[in-house]
Amino acid sequence: MNRIKKIAVLGSGVMGSALACHFANCGFEVLLLDLLPKEAEGNKRPSARNKLADEALSKSVKSRPAPLYVKSLQSHIQTGNFTDDLEKIADCDWVVEAIIEDLKIKQGLFEKVEKHRKKGSYISTNTSGIPISMLTKGRSEDFQQHFIGTHFFNPPRYLRLLEIIPGPSTKSEVTDFFMHFGDRFLGKQTVLCKDSPAFIANRVGVFAMTDIFRLTAELGLDISTVDKLTGPGLARPKTGTFRLGDLVGLDVAVKVLKGMRDNCPEDEMLKGLEMPDFMDFLLDKGHLGNKTGQGFYKKTGDRDEKGKSIIHALDLKTLEYGPSPKARLESLSKSKELETPHQRIPALFEMEDEGAQLIRKSLLRLFAYVSHRIPEISDDIYSIDEAMKAGFAWSYGPFEYWDMIGLKKSLEAMKEENLQPADWVLQLAESAEPTFYKQDKGKRHYIQPGDLKYAEIPGQDDFVILDNLREKAPIFKNDEVTLHDIGDGVLCLEFRSKSNAIGEGILNGLLESIRIAEEDGWKGLVIGNNADNFTVGANLMLIGMMAFQQQWDELHFAVRTFQEATMRCRYSSIPVVAATQGFTFGGGCEMIMHCDATVAAAESYIGLVEVGVGLIPGGGGTKEFALRISDSFHEGDVQMPTLIKNFKTLAMGEVATSADEAFEKGYLLRNKDRRELNVKRNISEAKKEVLRLAETYVQPRLRKDIEVLGRAGLATLYTATNEIYKGRFASEHDLKIAHKIAWVLCGGDLTGSQKVDENYLIDLEREAFLSLCGEQKTMERIQYMLENRKPLRN
Repeated sequence: MNRIKKIAVLGSGVMGSALACHFANCGFEVLLLDLLPKEAEGNKRPSARNKLADEALSKSVKSRPAPLYVKSLQSHIQTGNFTDDLEKIADCDWVVEAIIEDLKIKQGLFEKVEKHRKKGSYISTNTSGIPISMLTKGRSEDFQQHFIGTHFFNPPRYLRLLEIIPGPSTKSEVTDFFMHFGDRFLGKQTVLCKDSPAFIANRVGVFAMTDIFRLTAELGLDISTVDKLTGPGLARPKTGTFRLGDLVGLDVAVKVLKGMRDNCPEDEMLKGLEMPDFMDFLLDKGHLGNKTGQGFYKKTGDRDEKGKSIIHALDLKTLEYGPSPKARLESLSKSKELETPHQRIPALFEMEDEGAQLIRKSLLRLFAYVSHRIPEISDDIYSIDEAMKAGFAWSYGPFEYWDMIGLKKSLEAMKEENLQPADWVLQLAESAEPTFYKQDKGKRHYIQPGDLKYAEIPGQDDFVILDNLREKAPIFKNDEVTLHDIGDGVLCLEFRSKSNAIGEGILNGLLESIRIAEEDGWKGLVIGNNADNFTVGANLMLIGMMAFQQQWDELHFAVRTFQEATMRCRYSSIPVVAATQGFTFGGGCEMIMHCDATVAAAESYIGLVEVGVGLIPGGGGTKEFALRISDSFHEGDVQMPTLIKNFKTLAMGEVATSADEAFEKGYLLRNKDRRELNVKRNISEAKKEVLRLAETYVQPRLRKDIEVLGRAGLATLYTATNEIYKGRFASEHDLKIAHKIAWVLCGGDLTGSQKVDENYLIDLEREAFLSLCGEQKTMERIQYMLENRKPLRN
């Protein structure tokens, strides 16, 4: 099949511009086109003729969350208009349509596209509901054979789902190509869908959301309580259900539901699902959610004593806004007490208060609904589960929730609710293994509704899924880590502490894992996990307790152990490669900086953030920045600008909001680290890197050639920070921390530029870190962070 180099996006609305940005993120040249403004018809200036696309792209780039990994990627996007520039699609390998959801308008555009596209190029639509088969009416055979639905979810940078919907004439090779291309080149979870109304994720997600709207009113619950229960309570995003409605847009949700009801006459459960009366009130008032400033929730413009925005919630009975009531439901308390979803969700299912009833009723109706959607929207259960996880960011899909509750128990509860699941589910309940999924020989298998036989979920060999390995005895384990054999002579160290915070167990586990790898003949070690976040950093509670209790010897030992562990990542006799995703803060950042390589998922948020709690990076991070500054010096280099730039990154506690930005800030290095677009592949790609390095690996030697600038560097940095302090942009304690960072980066009070070794800088770093632990203002910052989860600048 054709390789894709350049992509045309037709339509620069919210979705079109966001798609253009994401394609640029992925390294492609992009042509973004929209209508010629009526007022520009006689104007020859490109700025006037391309105004719609230019303004839409500019608005998208400025939006939050940011659609681009780094702003410089905007240069990959060329704008234009349909009148002047549609002929340019002849140079494009893929044309993506993302205009208004109107069949005739889309068909008219495709007629024009056919005149200019090159034969064999791909054409796709981002429609969320118009049947694919209707869009290509009247088009040529080659057009129809290369036409496919590619339904992205907004914002496309962050939501991983890409639904692939072949039309009746789409070549199978085209379908296969996009299933692969979306995964490897766009970082998506590709899910093959049938050309059915709303496809998979919206069909199930909008049903589930509307059903919870209805149940909330029926049970007399308030919306903020329901959002807590159906968000974190069910291991779903904090938006829950009503905040999600505000985010999506209430008019959009109603339109999708109406389209589903109109086009699915045989869907009995959908037919009986009506939007509650409060939705009519909101739509009549124009309160459509975030885009209009209020929907189910409304920002008041005021702030509380902690500086947080005061947000009022809609009372569904009075239809007035007010503070969210303090819920006293036992189910809500239980949802906060039980940490793991496998404990929490079955416990909520068994409880009897109104919150638990909502959870139970909504899950049971969801179970019944998805059982009847096979084979209408999908032939298999895992595609439905993957679509909901990747499109709505649920931690579990419907059939995974069902296994969590238990099939037989849920069927008994369904009888009480007068719910009837599909016949194949009733047959499964009578079988020897009444579960939708099972593990077998390190692979996950799913039940096939047609013959009720288990089959291996395809594509698992491409990923390292640590849950699939739990039936095997680990190589090593303690309370905070598990060391897995991931095949081909490679080990994987998985963090298992709360939030993957780095404490004594992880540090000792890391040291032990490297020892095992070295002494037992393993080829190398991957440090990685399948959690949302690689690690939030060092266990701040532990550091704070030792500092508060003035346990200086214990604290000194802990910091030294941390430094030893990070240095062992670099100076072991086997390659050590990190695989990151999500938060990679503080000690986690220090750890990966010392590895032989890092495979960072594009959505890795990396930074040394210790200044926020009154400290400096003390696990080798400050030393490592000094080393990297030295390595960037070249003959004739002025040096000071490089020193200042890197000092600023540390002193400001800057966080890179993507792997691309982490390269710019110096947390990742282009000569050893790389980005992986698909987060599910980062461990398997790190394993490949271990195997590549192992072929010719030579144990590195301690660096003794690190050039530091001594007093000259200190004078420059002290002067700069003092000016910031005088301008009242920093507190006195900020100044003290900055001076400690400068001290380490410059090698202390040296009379001039000098070469030092790593141990010298490690000792300076540890001394500076420990001295700050004894400062009252640092202890205040630590305490405030632990209590409020945000930094204090005192």
